[in-house]
Order: sequence, then C-alpha cells, then structure tokens
Amino acid sequence: MIYTLFQLRQDALTPMRRLARGWGGILSTFHGTHPAFFPLRAGRAAMEVFADFALTHRRPAFGIGSIRQGNVEVAVEEVVAEATPFASLTHFRTVNSGRLPRVLVVAPMSGHFATLLRNTVQVLLQDHDVYITDWHNARDIPLAEGRFGFDEYTEHVMQFLRAIGPGAHVLAVCQPVVAVLSAVALMAEDRDRATPRSMTLMAGPIDARVKPTKVNDLANSKPIQWFERNLIATVPWRHRGGGRRVYPGAVQLTAFMAMNLGRHTRAHQEQFLNILDGETAKAEQHRRFYEEYFAVMDLPAEFYLETVATVFQRHDLPLGRLEWRGRRVRPEAIRRTAIMTVEGEKDDICAIGQTMAALDLCRGVPVTMKRHHLQTGVGHYGVFSGRRWAQEIYPRVREMIQAYSDAA
Repeated sequence: MIYTLFQLRQDALTPMRRLARGWGGILSTFHGTHPAFFPLRAGRAAMEVFADFALTHRRPAFGIGSIRQGNVEVAVEEVVAEATPFASLTHFRTVNSGRLPRVLVVAPMSGHFATLLRNTVQVLLQDHDVYITDWHNARDIPLAEGRFGFDEYTEHVMQFLRAIGPGAHVLAVCQPVVAVLSAVALMAEDRDRATPRSMTLMAGPIDARVKPTKVNDLANSKPIQWFERNLIATVPWRHRGGGRRVYPGAVQLTAFMAMNLGRHTRAHQEQFLNILDGETAKAEQHRRFYEEYFAVMDLPAEFYLETVATVFQRHDLPLGRLEWRGRRVRPEAIRRTAIMTVEGEKDDICAIGQTMAALDLCRGVPVTMKRHHLQTGVGHYGVFSGRRWAQEIYPRVREMIQAYSDAA
C-alpha cells in the first residue's frame, strides 16, 4: 500500500511539475529590475522550486571526467569490473591505475545511490586506484534473482575484494562498517590472500549502544515486527522487480528529512531568493545537491530488517553474537590488517564512540596498526564529503593507506 500510494502521488505530480518547469522557462524572459517585473520573477522562482522538488529513482551519473594526479590532469574512465544482479563493482580507471594503491569504497545501501559518495571518490582518486560498490535499485531486480540480506551484502564485499586482488585496501562509509568488519574478519580467519592490508571505517555504527542518537532510539522504539508491518512494501508489477518486498527509498528519505526539517525548509527558501535575485551559481549548486539527495533507491526488505535487528536492536557484533551463514564472526581473528576509524564531532546520526568501538573488538591487531581520528566541526556528511574531508580527514587516510601499501 505504501508503494502504491507513493507511485500514485508521483504520477499525479509529474505533469504539474513539467507544466511548472515550462512556465518557469517562459517567465525567465522577464528579468528586468523594474518593479513591474517582480511578480513575474517571483512566479518563476516559485515554479522552479516546485519543479525541482521531486523524488526520482534515476541513478545520477558520477560524472568524474578527469582528476589531477600529481601535476597532471588525467582522464577517468568508469568501468564495470564485475557485476551481480544486486551490485556492480565500478572501477574509476586512469592511466596510473596499475601504479597506485587499490582501494575499495563500500557505499551504504541506505536509500541513496553510491553516487552520493562522488566527492569521496574524487578526493581518493588523487592518489589511489579506486573501486566502489555500486548497489542496484531493488525495484529493478527481478524477484527470480532471490533474496538479498546481511549475509549476501557481506558476501559481496568479500567477492569484490577478491576481484580486485591481493594487496588492496577497503574504506567503508556509514552503514556498511559492520558488514565490512565482518568480511575482513572472515577472510582473515580463512587466511584469504585478498584480505585487505588496511580497513578504514567512517562514521558507522559498530556499537550503536554508545551515546544513542535519534536514529538509534527510533530503531529501538518498536519491535522488528512493527517495522516489517509498517515500513515494508511490495514493488508494483509495472517495474522489473515487481513482487519484491522492499523498504522504499522514499520512506527512508522522508525520515531523514524529518530529522532536519528546518534545515531543508531554509534551503528551499534560500533557493527561491537565489532564483529571484539572479544568483545563478548558488541556485545551480542547490539544484545539484538536491538532484542527488532526491534520487532514491529501494532496499531489499531482508537487508533492511536484518540490519535494524542485528546492528541497532540486538547489537550482535559488539556482543560477540554476530553470525554469517551460521558461522560466528570473530573480529579478533584480524591480525595483519591495519585499522583506522573516523568520526565527526557533530554527527547526529552516528555518535562519537560508535565507530571507534571497532578498535577494541579487533584485539588481535597490534596497537601500532590502529588509528582513530575525530574530526572537529563536522556532522555526518562532512566526514566523507566537503572541505574538511578533503583537507583534514583525507590526508590521514592517505597516510595510513600508504604506510601499509608495501607491507607483506
């Protein structure tokens, strides 16, 4: 029912937004400063804000055409190195790829596409050969492809590390830190040659019991059966994944926006004024951000429910009870993979201490191979995107990766 109502609303608003965009274009011709033009300019601004305020299921492009490596600008080619029905291993290949440390960026499956980490990738590409887990929208995956839960997510991390080959590094952003730590622990215990040399965990809930945030409180406010009854929907048959049970990306986005409603309201009020006053650069920056933010993907129901139960309600990993396909996950088995945790001082999604808990769990790793960085002045997204990420956090991540790139 949730999905049907959402789709009906989208279908109804689409022609209205097209009409608003068309009239906005017509009114944009009246750009004089005379007071008589003010109502027309205000009408244009309102129509453009309305037309842009739309959720989509279209994956935006990474659009990284080139990057500066050293003193040279080099072209970036986006290549699918390996693919499954649920994800693509996307490689950002450059002429220097074979000479740089290989890094797998594990993107969250949390309602947005992996392109949300565009800036993460751009910055890493300066000194690394970068791959990313490009998760597919569940509503486009045929039901015949089977289930996708926490076990399958963890298995994808291991599969992609093996595809990249021995000597690589892994960097997990937000939600996947538990799956990535599990994958590395399993590979280390099996003495897998593709076990990464370093693991960077950024702003993710390794132990959600530490200083619970609103997100943690929400996950514990109801039994898991409530989440299944009220938040899980069935994809309509008009889509390729018709019949698949999913947690709709639109629901996830609505929940996140509700947490910061004032901020989003002010952003759109400022956008109205930007268009009204002819601030073209500011208006375009707003559009680019919200084009990405409003592009949503659905999560497989199994993965969403298992994540809520395992990570946020039962705390299986820090309590030593987490299992993968019936096999206990043992972080203490990690001995030769360096570990770095990164947290943001003002993170209202993943509190200080939740990610750092990984350092204590990995007691088999020598203390000299463990690092932690608390970034002052940033919230959740500032940990992996923006000026502080590029200028203050990244140099520490780069240093750690380089320190273990030549390790045996």
